[in-house]
Amino acid sequence: MQFNEGAELDTSQVSDQRGSGGRVAGVGGGLGVVGLIVYFLIQQFTGIQLPAGGLEGLGNNTQVESGTLLEKCKTGADANRDSDCRVLATINSIQGFWTDQFKRSGNTYQVTKTNFFRGSVNTRCGNATSAVGPFYCPADSQVYIDLDFFNELRTKFGATGGPFVEAYVLAHEYGHHVQNQLGTSDRVGRETGPTSGSVRLELQADCYAGSWANHATTVPGANGQPLISNITQEDVNAALDAAARIGDDFIQSNLGGGRVDTTQFSHGSSAQRQKWFTTGLETGDPARCNTFDTNNLG
Repeated sequence: MQFNEGAELDTSQVSDQRGSGGRVAGVGGGLGVVGLIVYFLIQQFTGIQLPAGGLEGLGNNTQVESGTLLEKCKTGADANRDSDCRVLATINSIQGFWTDQFKRSGNTYQVTKTNFFRGSVNTRCGNATSAVGPFYCPADSQVYIDLDFFNELRTKFGATGGPFVEAYVLAHEYGHHVQNQLGTSDRVGRETGPTSGSVRLELQADCYAGSWANHATTVPGANGQPLISNITQEDVNAALDAAARIGDDFIQSNLGGGRVDTTQFSHGSSAQRQKWFTTGLETGDPARCNTFDTNNLG
């Protein structure tokens, strides 16, 4: 995945809180490995948040200016050489896509921020640590991510990794932002299971991510030039590999004790996550992502 060197970046879409003095917080209350996996399954890549106070011992983060990003992330050339700028450029592209899609349907997309944090963060959905992975908070309509998560995808989950895997993760989270704006999230409770609303919500976000990916090389930046110049089949394969490694069955088998319990599915199986990302990628049409109207999520 390469960025168009002449495209201009919009730093207003990211808030960098990593210099705010937050500390890496431990998981209190004797949560342990099993509890952490359950927490991960509920919150990872989802708009469904656990109640505030679910974790103890969190430090307080305060908002800081993204001055460093403003200074170093100006063009696609910066995105090609700097990982922070790469994430910023990807966010610009994803939100540019949804701005256009909403406009086509006569609606207005609400541009929102991604917050970079390290260790722990306070949100209107409550406190969270890096252990929960990237997440979307519907209460403040913002995305939160500790960028070290991308290293964890490789080291703990065995994913191939790479820029397009990062893009898939971010596009999934912004899929939840779209669901929040459309009212889709309001239809879903906290039930689990292979055909639950939680699973359908997650698979739709995967499909939305694929829809963006289909159009990614044509979405313009701040100066009208396309932000992304190239996505290869190798990039797509890496994203599909990551989708497989964050399926409920893979996580339960490899990180949760080895037994697959479909009644606890909250995100869908590896095969489902790959299928719906591919559906969005091949069609480029968010309307084809209506996982709530299909009986066969397979």
